Amino acid sequence: MKAALEQIRHDALAALQAATTEAEIEQLRVRYLGRKGELTNIVRGLRDVEPSERPMLGALLNTVKDDVEGQVERALADLRAASRRHQVASEAVDVTLPGRRRVPGHIHPITQTMEEIVDIFVGLGFTVAQGPDIEDDYHNFTALNIPADHPARDMQDTLFVSDGYLLRTHTSPVQIRVMETQKPPLSAIVPGACYRHDYDVTHSPMFHQVEGFMVDRHITFGDLKGVLTMALQRIFGSQTRLRFRASFFPFTEPSAEIDIACFACDGRGAACALCKATGWLEILGSGLIDPNVFAAVGYDPETVSGFAFGMAVERVAMLKHQIDDIRLFFANDLRFLRQF
Repeated sequence: MKAALEQIRHDALAALQAATTEAEIEQLRVRYLGRKGELTNIVRGLRDVEPSERPMLGALLNTVKDDVEGQVERALADLRAASRRHQVASEAVDVTLPGRRRVPGHIHPITQTMEEIVDIFVGLGFTVAQGPDIEDDYHNFTALNIPADHPARDMQDTLFVSDGYLLRTHTSPVQIRVMETQKPPLSAIVPGACYRHDYDVTHSPMFHQVEGFMVDRHITFGDLKGVLTMALQRIFGSQTRLRFRASFFPFTEPSAEIDIACFACDGRGAACALCKATGWLEILGSGLIDPNVFAAVGYDPETVSGFAFGMAVERVAMLKHQIDDIRLFFANDLRFLRQF
């Protein structure tokens, strides 16, 4: 058995020196060290050896096994190192080739417009508030004085997640959340995404809005007009003319929609496709906060007053850049996005 062990060691080491691939080395490992390998068979035969010879043969067996295992590992390491050297040599970088220019990305036009609006209102003393995109029915509708039979609750407009929860249809719920946790005086804007079941050239199922509100003692409609006139003239230019039209929103009373003079026809309206010959472009909705909204958040409507407004960011961006299809903002067409 001693002679057999020495012969196995000699044959295994010689075969490993001649092996040139990892597959050949793996075959040799299985042949000599596998469960049915030659050295494994020697181990099984130790039970037939005289007890006095077993320690010596067992020690020799372990030595041979360690030698073969060590040579297998070294042969594999040498082959892998040689393969890496060959790969590095064959894939060397030719530093004389011209470089490939990486075109930098740009801030999306909707993000640009939203940041511009936020900066303007922060400069006027407003803070920035945030709220959840998935809202409950109370904050999105009930607390904003929207009754159960109001059309805004219809499935055609609202994307419901589950019973009592929905994707917010406007950023106004954050107005409620802020007033529930803070006392007047306060003024804040709420930039963020909104969701409605609507999709055409001027509507998107996901769009962005900037809600704004101010609450204090003796806030009047004149304060609303002053703040929005200043903000819109900073957005569209100092010469921009505005008009306030009476309107209705459940959460403000009185309510008004604000138009800006059409910059395509300078407010003349004649044969203008942008303003449809009216001379005016609708830009946002606004009004004094309804007393029922104050009551919902625990404010005394006899003591405080306030105004609120909301503008669609896509609407502002479309007017600023004279874009006629809101879907262009979300199509990811680089030819369009590179213009910004």
